[in-house]
Amino acid sequence: MTDAAPNRPHSSGDSSSFGFRDVDAREKVRMVRGVFDSVASNYDLMNDLMSAGVHRLWKDAAAAKLNPRPGETILDVAGGTGDMARRYSKMARAAQARRGGADASIIVMDYNAEMILAGVHKGGEPEMSWSVGDAMALPLPDASVDAYSISFGIRNVAHIDKALAEARRVLKPGGRFLCLEFSRPTTGPIRRAYDAWSFHAIPRIGQWVAKDRDSYQYLVESIRRFPDQAAFKALIEDAGFSRVSVTNLSGGVAAIHHGWAI
Repeated sequence: MTDAAPNRPHSSGDSSSFGFRDVDAREKVRMVRGVFDSVASNYDLMNDLMSAGVHRLWKDAAAAKLNPRPGETILDVAGGTGDMARRYSKMARAAQARRGGADASIIVMDYNAEMILAGVHKGGEPEMSWSVGDAMALPLPDASVDAYSISFGIRNVAHIDKALAEARRVLKPGGRFLCLEFSRPTTGPIRRAYDAWSFHAIPRIGQWVAKDRDSYQYLVESIRRFPDQAAFKALIEDAGFSRVSVTNLSGGVAAIHHGWAI
């Protein structure tokens, strides 16, 4: 199966992609909020079903790459129900037990209040705090965080370049940027198998478990519209990050992009 749309997303202007459609950027914000209002209560279960649990290994790898440290302020944008933040909290606390230092502060921020409420209900760690906020207009001062992460969320913003610019703005000089996102499988056989699974199985699982086929159809389409590894790396560099690296996971089904604020 070939891509149904160009790989590089809209990054400026008044339009943005919503799955395979182009819509007004403000409309995309409303539509994405509706998707996550719908899926919030089943989000963690659906992640397990859609990935056969492999998303947990991807998240472990991403957390290890970020390497949380005692005393740091870490912002987890599109943090949803707190999966990544819990990992960061536990890793920072373990490092603190080994070598001392102050408590870390892990800020979970998501545009969708229903996702935050689902995370609060699930429970957190002592280092975690919860906040509703927009990735394209973060309610934080310049140079206020040591590390910024966004996992499976940046493809849902209306303008990726604005979200990256905000990440750069709130990071301290030398701060770390990390994005875990679905990407482009690196071989034809993996790509074909992944397309077959995602386009046919995932919407059906969404209908079966969450009674919501359309939201999961959008999530699959949004993955296809997201830039591949090299194109997204270029966007991160354009935003002012240096030493940007790419780590493919599961043959490129997902990828970690990591860089440094300069």
